[in-house]
Amino acid sequence: MTQQEFFFNTPIYTPLKIESVTLLDLTSSSKEFEGYNPWQKVESTFVVEEGIYPPFIRNGGYETIEVRCKRTDSIFKYYILWVPKEQTIVKIGQYPSIADFHISEIKQYKKLLSTEKLKEFTRAIGLAANGVGIGSFVYLRRIFEYLIEDAYTMCKKDGTVDEENYKKSRMDQKIELLSSHLPDFLVEHKSMYSILSKGIHELDEKTCLAHFDSLRVGIEIILDEKLEELKKKEKIEQAKKKLMSIQV
Repeated sequence: MTQQEFFFNTPIYTPLKIESVTLLDLTSSSKEFEGYNPWQKVESTFVVEEGIYPPFIRNGGYETIEVRCKRTDSIFKYYILWVPKEQTIVKIGQYPSIADFHISEIKQYKKLLSTEKLKEFTRAIGLAANGVGIGSFVYLRRIFEYLIEDAYTMCKKDGTVDEENYKKSRMDQKIELLSSHLPDFLVEHKSMYSILSKGIHELDEKTCLAHFDSLRVGIEIILDEKLEELKKKEKIEQAKKKLMSIQV
């Protein structure tokens, strides 16, 4: 596990099995790592202000770690519990929260998601950040279904999908039927939906949390593709208007 993963992505109260030498590396003040500053809304380089001392590694207990944003000098605080006997480290608190790091980033999708769906995406991230895996999967699945229904609406307008055939199809079949109006990444990774559904009905909290970040990033890639397409269309429309206004 990298420093970036530990400080910016690992939910609080998630026990991590690591060796003491790995703990020393994880909290090293001599290494820099990249990340997003949600307070200043900028990408930056970060560093641990002071590393963990040998007595703490031997005896364990509670410790506060400060991480500094080198671009803005913002200080993020992390509260950890280290149990040497079990070789386990747990983040028991942090400020800003895991959700803070990611929620600011998803606001870029407000052109693609309704206000309600944007809130649901936010809830998914917040739940996962607080160790609620199954609940986070529920909201991610809703986002996924929203993207499918949006594509279905467009296909109906174009007359490129048979409504009766669509309604009796499984989700993977629906994705194939709508592929002309869906991002390539979604079509290629249609199994995401079955993973989300399995998480809700069969998997435990720990397993859902272990897979949450991959699925969240997957949905963001889908949205990124749609956002890029939208920007392209807007640019084309702007260019058309400017060209039409030119008097030769």
